[in-house]
Amino acid sequence: MATPRFAPRRELGKTGFSATRVGIGDLADRSLPLETSVATLRRALDFGLNLVDTAPSYEDGYSEELVGAALAGHSDPIFLIDKVDHFDRPVAPQIEQSLQRLKRERVDLFVLHGVKSPEQWRQLTVKGGTWEQLLACRSAGKCRFVGISAHHPEALDAALDAGACDVLMFPIGPFVDARYVEQILPKARALGVGSVCFKTFGAGKLLGDTEGYGRELSARPRGKLSSGGADDASPTLPRLSVEDCVRYTLTVDPDVALLGMSFPNEQDAALAAAERFVELSPSELAAVRARAAEAMRGKGKCWWDPEPA
Repeated sequence: MATPRFAPRRELGKTGFSATRVGIGDLADRSLPLETSVATLRRALDFGLNLVDTAPSYEDGYSEELVGAALAGHSDPIFLIDKVDHFDRPVAPQIEQSLQRLKRERVDLFVLHGVKSPEQWRQLTVKGGTWEQLLACRSAGKCRFVGISAHHPEALDAALDAGACDVLMFPIGPFVDARYVEQILPKARALGVGSVCFKTFGAGKLLGDTEGYGRELSARPRGKLSSGGADDASPTLPRLSVEDCVRYTLTVDPDVALLGMSFPNEQDAALAAAERFVELSPSELAAVRARAAEAMRGKGKCWWDPEPA
């Protein structure tokens, strides 16, 4: 496939940044040479994608290092997201360490990574607490915007009610708690809060027989016996296609869908699906959700759904 320039864009909340509808999620893999991962990230940038996400916890800082290397000398505007992982430690030193690994003086957005509940959000926002420390770092010029990522819709709802965040990060895809789609996304849009969403592929569970991010199933169902009596290694569990997942997510319509694209063939499949995008009808959306529920069976806990259907 010839390398295209990816055109569809959307203003990210009230940030003033025109972001591509598809963003670059974490692709750090210590089993690969750094230059290989850097080239893969630069390839995605060459497609025209202009939003990149990283975090210190992704491969223990390795993700930040490769993002910094890939963005060095890149001249087109990029919206760079990084995260604060530890809420029981001072925020400023964590941010300084991240910026050192990125070799940058600031990023566009720092988010508190993985707020677990509305109760935790309230604890973080007490006077002098983690959120206030993050705001101080923004005032010091370490970032332009602040927000949270969360795998709990009620935590996101509490943050929206507080009017505190410029951007929220949360799951949107064929298998997520309906509240993300029916409550959080419309409320964020109405308030002008940007939405950068993940789990389009359900941590890989929707595309393959895995407990998530390539981990083998702990109790993988056996395949059919071949004519020779051997166990057939072909897939035995239902799956969705890349096209199903991308088309579903773009129909639901977050500002940006973060996609895992760690290899060139994954980039080609995901971006081709995005370029061919045609909105799904309500009945088609329901059909994909039903197939996704089947594809999730037997693949372990979905940590992004506190109360899965």
